[in-house]
Amino acid sequence: MIITVSGKTIDEAIAKAIDELQTTREQLSYRVLSEPQKGFLGIIGSKPAKIEAQVLPDSVELAQTFLEKTVSLMGQEVTITKNESNQKVSFELSAESDAGRLIGKRGQTLESLEYLTNLVCNQGEQKYKRIELDVGNYRERRRQTLEQLALRVADKVTTLKKSSSLEPMNAQERKIVHETLKSVRGVETRSEGSGMRRHIVVIPV
Repeated sequence: MIITVSGKTIDEAIAKAIDELQTTREQLSYRVLSEPQKGFLGIIGSKPAKIEAQVLPDSVELAQTFLEKTVSLMGQEVTITKNESNQKVSFELSAESDAGRLIGKRGQTLESLEYLTNLVCNQGEQKYKRIELDVGNYRERRRQTLEQLALRVADKVTTLKKSSSLEPMNAQERKIVHETLKSVRGVETRSEGSGMRRHIVVIPV
């Protein structure tokens, strides 16, 4: 809703707009239509300040709208379920068909969607809010797969006493592997490479 408000000064007009819209200064967007003008002897012919104001759209709502439009442009029909806390917002996408297109190879499409949605949500925001996306419980299934893979590789490394390199992974997936093997005796892990080639090496100790 856009309203037009007048006041003796710009600040007074802003205060009136905040009160009428029941919002805060941080959430108010306004445009000055006219500056206050003093008349003859400060009285005759004076004109008040006038502004046009509205409440800024909620950043999470903007992010969800962006996500819905982007997925639609990909030719996908999805239902989005939102779970929000103080520091994090989770969007669960339920696809009517071919959910794999939203996930992509090793989750790359899902990661890209999540990255872009985070940019939209936090653009111009002072307090960062983390956006997480999931499709058909892919994140949990991927976590279990990585944990099982890490343990198999660790067993191989301790048996053969020879280092083994895993496939390139993003930061979140590397963290899962590091955490899984942190308490496993006889091996240690380190990340090598850069960019898309960054991967984990499991080393016998």
